[in-house]
Amino acid sequence: SRAASPPSPLWALPEELLLLICSYLDAQALGRLAQVCRRLRFLSSRDVLWRRIARACLNSGFTQLGTDLAAGIPVKERVKVSQNWRHGRCRRETVLKWKCKQVASSSSSFLMPWMELDGDYLYLSQAENIQAYQLCAEGTGLQRHPQAIFSGHQEDVCRFVLVNSHIVSGGGDGNIVLHKLHGSYSIKFSAHEQEVNCVDFQGGLIVSGSRDRTAKVWSLSAGRVGQCLHTVQTEDRVWSIAISPLLSSFVTGTACCGHISPLRIWDLESGQLLTCLGTDFHRGAGVLDVFYETPSLLLSCGYDTYIRYWDIRTSTRKCVQEWEEPHDSALYCIRSDQNHMIASGSSYYGVVRLWDKRQTRCLQSFHLSSPTSSPVYCLRFSTTHLYAALASALHVLDFTAS
Repeated sequence: SRAASPPSPLWALPEELLLLICSYLDAQALGRLAQVCRRLRFLSSRDVLWRRIARACLNSGFTQLGTDLAAGIPVKERVKVSQNWRHGRCRRETVLKWKCKQVASSSSSFLMPWMELDGDYLYLSQAENIQAYQLCAEGTGLQRHPQAIFSGHQEDVCRFVLVNSHIVSGGGDGNIVLHKLHGSYSIKFSAHEQEVNCVDFQGGLIVSGSRDRTAKVWSLSAGRVGQCLHTVQTEDRVWSIAISPLLSSFVTGTACCGHISPLRIWDLESGQLLTCLGTDFHRGAGVLDVFYETPSLLLSCGYDTYIRYWDIRTSTRKCVQEWEEPHDSALYCIRSDQNHMIASGSSYYGVVRLWDKRQTRCLQSFHLSSPTSSPVYCLRFSTTHLYAALASALHVLDFTAS
């Protein structure tokens, strides 16, 4: 009788069937499969197989809704780097240093830098200017000299945002300055009686908040550039501000010196109060930073040492989650990967913490300014690096290091 032919190996199946089978495997199993042969190594590295795994990881570039914020970087590589974020494996480096600025009229002797990341550039405020530094190849640091300098303020830049190739900044001189990144176009106008502590810019509108206890909405439409559309009397100093992604409202974070909630949402078109968030803030629990993840999900932090996570669809009276800074330090800044990870910067010893929303305790901590103490005034991160701006230096944590 004729001998039966040997069965075809599993990897001889059509690619569509192989991908379907492999979609049930976890990261460890996919890694082992890649060791079988060249075809399976190529197949097991396909982005379509790693997307499901990546969406459950920290800072892999995917939002809660599945949007890929880091397209072009293989998803498998992002999952590998994500494990470094979870376990705190990174290389630390101080990439810029500057002198502290002595301020005779203030108890503070430090600059309060702010920054934004945009592609291959990092924008950093230093005193009256904003400087653009090019990131070195493979994220190994910054070019020593800035590629561009944006000026216009007579006093320190307090905050700025970078949106659609424009920089909008608020300064201690009470002015707002708008620069176009590529070109000499700029606008400057007087905005507040005291320093402009915070700004945001979306959809042709600027919102600003000031120590003078007002928030204002400004037009940038043709023929109305720099025109104030609304002045909101907040009855408290405004420390933070953000426009909703739907461009229908904006949130203010105030000093909480009275009995008014420090978190309030205002209608962008009319300037009317829409709602207050929370009912149990203690006096002095000022909100120093706010961050919209989606039109209904909002993060806040401040002097009362808590990170709070608000879902406006569920309740405006209570946050849906909160995390307490374990060393009882004020939180100056927060940022989210818009999925599972939050990074926060505290007021003492340059402490940066990573949090997993699915856990109640802090995941990782990094002390960047020991033995001297400095707040982390601002932090930003990509899928591979975290940048933290302190009083006299810019630090980077490189999570691609094994």
